[in-house]
Amino acid sequence: MTTGRYIIIGAGAVGGAIGGRLAQSGREVVLVARGAHLAALRAGGLRLRVPEGELTHRLPAVDGPDALGELRADDVLVLAVKTQDAEAALAAWGPAPVAGGGTAAERLPLLCAQNGVEGQRLALRRFRHVYGVCVWLPATHVEPGVVSAAGAPLTGMLHLGRYGAPGPGGDDTLRGIAADLERAHFEAPVVPDVARWQYAKLLGNLANAIEAVSGPLKDEAVRELYDRVRAEGESVLAAAGIAFASPEEQKEARGDKITLVPQAGAPRGGGSSWQSLARGTGTIEADHLNGEIVLLGRLHGVPTPLNELLQRLADTFARERRPAGSLPPAELLRLADEAQHAQWRNGSGKESPIGS
Repeated sequence: MTTGRYIIIGAGAVGGAIGGRLAQSGREVVLVARGAHLAALRAGGLRLRVPEGELTHRLPAVDGPDALGELRADDVLVLAVKTQDAEAALAAWGPAPVAGGGTAAERLPLLCAQNGVEGQRLALRRFRHVYGVCVWLPATHVEPGVVSAAGAPLTGMLHLGRYGAPGPGGDDTLRGIAADLERAHFEAPVVPDVARWQYAKLLGNLANAIEAVSGPLKDEAVRELYDRVRAEGESVLAAAGIAFASPEEQKEARGDKITLVPQAGAPRGGGSSWQSLARGTGTIEADHLNGEIVLLGRLHGVPTPLNELLQRLADTFARERRPAGSLPPAELLRLADEAQHAQWRNGSGKESPIGS
């Protein structure tokens, strides 16, 4: 397949950065958004703030597939919504007709450019041609119509790999997509084991909930809490037999290719979960980050009290629209110690039966 148009489903921080850079490199791009962001994209274009300045891309912006009519046979779909919004997006785009017959779910490649691992599982239930992406892309959705991507000399690193049968790795379609991304300020290695990189990123993303509810991990005690949270995650992955790239391997791959450059008018307040609370979206991705560890822990008999706590706190903050970073770190540490002690009191590190 020769790649043609890129349809960015979810043109927020990650999607906006990928779409804007692809457009800058000469690729045809459509942005999919909603609400005030969609209105701003239509009115003034995508304003992408990058180290070399602010770039304005006036691109087609739609709220769904109906606005495009028949999709093209060489379209590439990039799913960049938060995982909690993935099912609705997949349900909308899967049945979209493609020129020459068939649907998007049957014929078009779908890249899952999301945190965690659940999005691609959801996608494979509907789409035949699904590709996983390990996203290392520091970006911020600043305001409607404005995205900041502060990385230099590369905007980001996107490990790519096929998800599902006939086997891992790449194919001609994915190699074409990788080449487009390489020309658009990204490093995009096609790897046979993209899941290893995604699970390694997942372990790092377990800190997202800490940052979202209590702010940056500046205090030594809070960083130590993250170490305990990560240790739970590593124990769960070991019990599940899931391999992940080591911190040393990740550091060697990234090197000094992505250095954050301060952007005027685009302060980086926090990561993706922090941004969800700051924008008051009412949802957060913790169910698919900390919650992934909780799920695997329950499947394999490994207690995960700290990740359960963070999942619950993050969900509560999102649902009640509490301000990002408003839980004092001392209170978070107290709750974490209580959760861990309660687990130990249940005996031998095992979860107690419900009602006991």
